[in-house]
Amino acid sequence: MTTAAAAKDSPSSPAESAPRKLTLERIYASPDLSGVQPRALRISPDGKLVTLLRNRAKDRDRFDLWAIDTASGKEWMLVDSLKLGSGAELSEAEKMQRERARIGGTRGIVAYDWAADGRHILVPIDGDLYLADVAGKATRLTATPETELNPAVSPRGGYASFVRGGNLFVTDLANRAERQLTEGAGDTISWGVAEFVAQEEMDRTAGYWWSPDDRLIAVERVDESGVGIVNRAAIGAEGTKIYPQRYPAAGTPNAAVELYILDPAGKARVKVDLGGNPDIYLARVNWSQDGKTLYVQRQSRDQKRLDLLAVDPATGASKVILTETAKTWINLSNAFRALNDGSFLWWSERSGHGHLYRVKGGKWTPLTQGEWEVKDVIGVDEKRGTVTFTGNRETPLEQHLYSAPLAGGGEVRLLSEKGWWNAGVMDGAGSRIIISRSSSDQPVQIYLADRDGKRLRWLSENRVEGDHPYAPYRAAHAVTRFGTITADDGTTLYTKMLTPPLEPGRRYPVFMIHYGGPGGGRQVTNQWTGPLQHYLVQQGWIVFAVDNRGTPDRGKAFEDPIHHAMGTVEVADQLAGVEWLKRQPFVDPKRIATYGWSYGGYMTLKLLEKAPGVFAAGIAGAPVTKWELYDTHYTERYLGDPKAKNSAYPAANALAEAKTIADPLLLIHGMADDNVVLEHSTAFMSAMQGLGKPFDLMLYPGQTHRFAGEGPNVHSWRMIEQFLARTGIAPEADKGE
Repeated sequence: MTTAAAAKDSPSSPAESAPRKLTLERIYASPDLSGVQPRALRISPDGKLVTLLRNRAKDRDRFDLWAIDTASGKEWMLVDSLKLGSGAELSEAEKMQRERARIGGTRGIVAYDWAADGRHILVPIDGDLYLADVAGKATRLTATPETELNPAVSPRGGYASFVRGGNLFVTDLANRAERQLTEGAGDTISWGVAEFVAQEEMDRTAGYWWSPDDRLIAVERVDESGVGIVNRAAIGAEGTKIYPQRYPAAGTPNAAVELYILDPAGKARVKVDLGGNPDIYLARVNWSQDGKTLYVQRQSRDQKRLDLLAVDPATGASKVILTETAKTWINLSNAFRALNDGSFLWWSERSGHGHLYRVKGGKWTPLTQGEWEVKDVIGVDEKRGTVTFTGNRETPLEQHLYSAPLAGGGEVRLLSEKGWWNAGVMDGAGSRIIISRSSSDQPVQIYLADRDGKRLRWLSENRVEGDHPYAPYRAAHAVTRFGTITADDGTTLYTKMLTPPLEPGRRYPVFMIHYGGPGGGRQVTNQWTGPLQHYLVQQGWIVFAVDNRGTPDRGKAFEDPIHHAMGTVEVADQLAGVEWLKRQPFVDPKRIATYGWSYGGYMTLKLLEKAPGVFAAGIAGAPVTKWELYDTHYTERYLGDPKAKNSAYPAANALAEAKTIADPLLLIHGMADDNVVLEHSTAFMSAMQGLGKPFDLMLYPGQTHRFAGEGPNVHSWRMIEQFLARTGIAPEADKGE
């Protein structure tokens, strides 16, 4: 672990010229200090172009569609969102979808889809659809008062498909004829749109799936009539709108889901047999390469069983061809790939770690193995017999690209450079890769590589020098030091720490950041996190984080201790981090603040409850306080049924032990939050008030789970600073530029 002596050598010491200090206003202003932050990178079907969504220098939240020639490197704006867009207000349905995708607050173009001819791109903007060519000319496909959601181009490029008013439509791209394929949509019925928990918790945003030959479409029908209503008050500065949101809280009915197979001519409809128990999750849907089999992953309500069904699209008849079971829960994956010979790739944690297998006729052939995790399959080259994927074999702190033989038994080859967090997108042939990488010291860089990972061309080198927005602040950038501590059961926990230049004999306050929950939100990774933590360091804080048991990417044995035990092992591991901090000669043990958002906000409350007097202050943002109020798929996965005998919910909740909180607390929540609804905070506020316990509160009208806009973000962090100053633990740092 980092020592005081090592920390003294921090490269955040003053450079030859005085470094420029960050401000909150500059952090949230445009241009983005992290430089160009492209999204949705794709390689065109003909391999000639890389396309991406790029944010503007003068408006970091507005994205346009850009193209880069893979041969010459020439780049140009393909579709200008300001010129093409109407500026129409987004529908509530689209706002909710963007919130689920964590892109709430973004403007302009947020998605697109290539046509198979490599010459046309389907572009949704401001509720309507356009078909753009590679020269940038755009033809309008729809002009309706209703929003077109979930647009896609069919695999062979014959059709554009979309959802309007809850029904699925297709447009024949040859003659522009539009056809409605479903009917009966209404307030509680929809076709082709993933239900709330699928979007929020299951990493499934699709609600319909084209067969590879354009002949058929598998379409989900969702009936939310049995789902409970949360009257979400979107309280804004100029009034309040009440949205009766269908929200499946833990222990209550889910949306009823059915699956049908349609043809784009609107002449056939076949219902898929999903089994006799309707209370299941439609986890994943995929087609075989010949379009003759539909594969459906069906997850049980308790998430301890996952069945893979093979469906005959002509009759809807299904049979179970594979089953996974677990004593705790089964994690879902996007790694399934159907191969030409009828076999398929399957991701499983049957060994205790997530690995790839090739399955054929009931025989499982392992493609990877060991005490590390495979994350996502990004490409398959059946001619060369290889699969390309991401994983963390080298270290849990990094993510890399690898390739392995499809036949199994061969070498797993590292394709990316060590010292980086890497992600990748491949072309359809599995021949080239767009690699995105970053580190704690370098914002995201993007390059085009061959199938072996050799860099062919920079697409966005994004070096922090010259006129890069972060260049004036680089000299004051603090190094991130990674280390380890040991949990009470001997488990190794990874930590990170950033410090200001340490003066001998001086003790510094600590700003401890955590998420701590299962399924995501890891804090200790070697990737770019933005400048906010460096701002805190420049104010005089030590920034510290530890990834506790229960967080992902370390195997099931590391995750499972949280099962039916939220608020226990993760709290103990965070407190182990505090005990390590207190033993460091450069840490002021009386000035440790703890901060978290969402599950991290819940963790703040549990830490203050379980260890009064340990922290000088706590900040809880949008915290879950009563798990019965949170959604089914996430909550029941870890805590089970709230109505079960010996329910784990009372102990896991943050309400019963509110009486033990004795340290200063700041509670923050967006008043239009549709994920962790405001009722979580109002329930906690009521509990604290009933106990006569004071706390600080800041509510944000119109803000959802992810705050959008420069003003609200600056304001929230200014409130945090003022709160910490009032508690007397803020650093005695120079506040000037």
